[in-house]
Amino acid sequence: MTQRSPWALLPMLLFLALFIGSGLYYQAAGVDYAFYQISAPVAILPAIILALLLAKGSLNERVETFIKGCGDHTLVTMLLIFLLAGGFASVAKAVGGVDATVNWGLALIPSSLLLPGLFVMTAFMATAMGTSMGTIAAVAPIAVGLTEATDLPLLLTVGTVMGGAMFGDNLSIISDTTIAATRTQGCSMADKFRLNLRIALPAALLTLVWLFFQGSDTQVTPGDDASFIKVLPYLAVLILAVAGLNVLVVLLTGIVLAGVVGLTQVADYSVAQWSKDIYAGYTGMQEILILSLLIGGLGAMMKAGGGLAWLANMIDRLSRSSEQPKAHRRAGELSISLAVALSNACTANNTVAILISGSLAKDIAERYGVDPKRSASLMDIVSCVVQGILPYGAQMLLAASIAGVSPLQLVTTVVYCWLLGLMALISVLIGWPRGKVA
Repeated sequence: MTQRSPWALLPMLLFLALFIGSGLYYQAAGVDYAFYQISAPVAILPAIILALLLAKGSLNERVETFIKGCGDHTLVTMLLIFLLAGGFASVAKAVGGVDATVNWGLALIPSSLLLPGLFVMTAFMATAMGTSMGTIAAVAPIAVGLTEATDLPLLLTVGTVMGGAMFGDNLSIISDTTIAATRTQGCSMADKFRLNLRIALPAALLTLVWLFFQGSDTQVTPGDDASFIKVLPYLAVLILAVAGLNVLVVLLTGIVLAGVVGLTQVADYSVAQWSKDIYAGYTGMQEILILSLLIGGLGAMMKAGGGLAWLANMIDRLSRSSEQPKAHRRAGELSISLAVALSNACTANNTVAILISGSLAKDIAERYGVDPKRSASLMDIVSCVVQGILPYGAQMLLAASIAGVSPLQLVTTVVYCWLLGLMALISVLIGWPRGKVA
């Protein structure tokens, strides 16, 4: 049994203090690009050193734990997505694919509906794919292109894509979070989906209304390049992704198609230039690659040190304080939500957070009389809310890297996630829906 220790959580707190604190300090001092003065991959190094000092066992054993965390299967998959997403975005932009796609969108969609339309498209794609990462990789470059052809704010537009991606991640029946939540709580995906939708749909509708008013006065400056052939790589990526093809294969196909379009449609575009564009995309993902790798190792160190076990034990103790738990449903549901949120903040992975806190949540649900599908719904919602606004989460890092902004700047613009979190809190407080879905 893993020994419980709150001290194992100190490295993550140190990282956040350095990462966020330095940005706020330089911003208050009026320094340009305040959040870039101390980069996150450097700010995390003192946290890793602290984790190594706090860990048990020989130095080699501690390092081995860290390396195993860096080599986690889910993390490696994300790193590959980062690389291929960077390569695809770079090549597609270089051959004119982004501009052509944006110009087609501007011609087909009224300017006042650009932001709502972008949210709906992203949400549909993410729901069909079951992955927010692949969706962001495909749609974020289009969002950036929209801001270059209109006066839409960059942060708001990319935040719209983030919100739509997390909508699909939360609701898709093939999403990892849905599968993890329903399996740990012992309910069907269909029941969890119907219950989940009653909370997520109001948040999505409010988001659409807000986005409409934010973009109602959008000024459009259409470009000249509206070649349909240059749109084909993006169209193929969208179709293949919705069809359920593996996201890595989808992005690799996009790179190949974009390169072929460049070689046949763009003057003086060569294989050598194609290679340079792909590598430039890789280089653009360097910061998030390094940070994600180091966060994976740090998370493994905290788990091995008993930090997550201590969190779970504290929440379990709090949830057992009531003599008649079934008379205090709200306390049980809040405990389930808190367990997932804290696990997510420590691991920076919503699926892993659900798996870690799943057994604890099931136990709390049984004691407080919370329906399994209600418990699964809350776990999935809360994990997606936290993951969508976590500045060091993979989704936020990917979107920020494509947009060329600090992830801390994006946090406040993911309006859907904030509204979803509010709807979840209201749902717990008023006790609706309770889970008795026909």
